[in-house]
Amino acid sequence: MCLGIPGRVIEVHGEDPRMGVVDFDGVRREVCLAFTPDADVGQYVIVHVGFAISTVDEEEAARTLAVIRAIPDALAAELGADEEPPVPAGRRPAAGMEGTP
Repeated sequence: MCLGIPGRVIEVHGEDPRMGVVDFDGVRREVCLAFTPDADVGQYVIVHVGFAISTVDEEEAARTLAVIRAIPDALAAELGADEEPPVPAGRRPAAGMEGTP
C-alpha cells in the first residue's frame, strides 16, 4: 500500500535539494522538501515515498491521520516504524545515541 501520509515538519536544512525531518505521529523521517518550498518548521506536509508533495493545515492532517490509524498497522507499515531510521548523509549520531529519533 502506498499512501500520502501527513506529518509535521520539525527541521529544515539543505538547499539543493531542500530537506527536512518530518514527524509522523512519533516516527521521524528525513524527507525531501523540494516540491513544497513554502513548508516550514511547524507546518504539516503530505509525504509520499520520501517526498513532501503538498502542505495541509493541522486540522486536515489530524483527520487524515485518524483515518490511517483506523487501518490496523497502516502507519507502521507505510513508515517502516520497526526499521532503524535512515541517517542523513553527513550527519552521524553522537556516541551512544544510535537508534535515537
